[in-house]
Amino acid sequence: MRGLVPRVAVTGLAAVAVFSGWLLSVWPPPSWWRSHWPAETAFMAMRARQHRAGNDPAQLRYRPVPLDSISAWAGRAAVAGEDDAFYQHHGIDWRSLRGALGYRRDAFSWANPRDRAELRRALGRAGERRGRMRGASTITQQLAKNLYLSPSRNPLRKLKEAAIAYRLEWALGKRRILELYLNVVEFGPNLWGVAAASEHYFGRTASGLSMDQAALLVATLPHPLTSNPVLRPGRTVWRQQLILRRLRGESVLVPAEETETAAPAATLAADTVEVPPKDSAAAPAPKPDTTAAKPPAPSPPPS
Repeated sequence: MRGLVPRVAVTGLAAVAVFSGWLLSVWPPPSWWRSHWPAETAFMAMRARQHRAGNDPAQLRYRPVPLDSISAWAGRAAVAGEDDAFYQHHGIDWRSLRGALGYRRDAFSWANPRDRAELRRALGRAGERRGRMRGASTITQQLAKNLYLSPSRNPLRKLKEAAIAYRLEWALGKRRILELYLNVVEFGPNLWGVAAASEHYFGRTASGLSMDQAALLVATLPHPLTSNPVLRPGRTVWRQQLILRRLRGESVLVPAEETETAAPAATLAADTVEVPPKDSAAAPAPKPDTTAAKPPAPSPPPS
């Protein structure tokens, strides 16, 4: 018995060390992205495998460009539509996460038994609120997932995403995180980053994007393969109008949508208008403006 306790302690410490190593192990390390562009992200590699399995010969369209070569509207639209607390949080937006989980108390303390009981209740029903969890996913978390991970909803995978998000914030700062994000997110089949998407959908460079066009691209992000500016655009245009209203200073909610996890589907009929959600009356969908607009110089808080 005397020798059993040390062995259990050593085994426990070894297990903690292995788990911590797995949690922090990514390659290349986040600091690498300070001065390098990804040749291929984990999401790009996943899509490439899906395309090969479907005998799709389409070529990857991906051309990273510096933030100075992207219209300021793109970054503003991304923050408005995907992460309105981007410049306030440090990788995880705990307030949004708390709301997505359905945690009903105003604060949390491990010392408070009511807080612990409410947290247990919220975590016990987390599976029922998966659709809302995407809305709590920050730009930094989405970048972590795109660079290193997969769309799996496994809780351990989500834990690793959170750890990577903190490391990205520490290593890169807000400007570089936004720059990488805009260059690696998926905007359609084989279409990655604002530069490639702007040329494909609008026939112009990323620097020439108007406010309406930038909002339309960001509106594509939850469902780039099944609804985008040229494929079933109704759903995307509906979301665009909400983002535009936020960019114009209105206090409106851009509702969360589950991230698309389906494999590329080339058989969907193009240009089919999809019926928007039931509460779409709050956001009419006029034809998007495709003229260039000069946005005011961005003035985000320093990294």
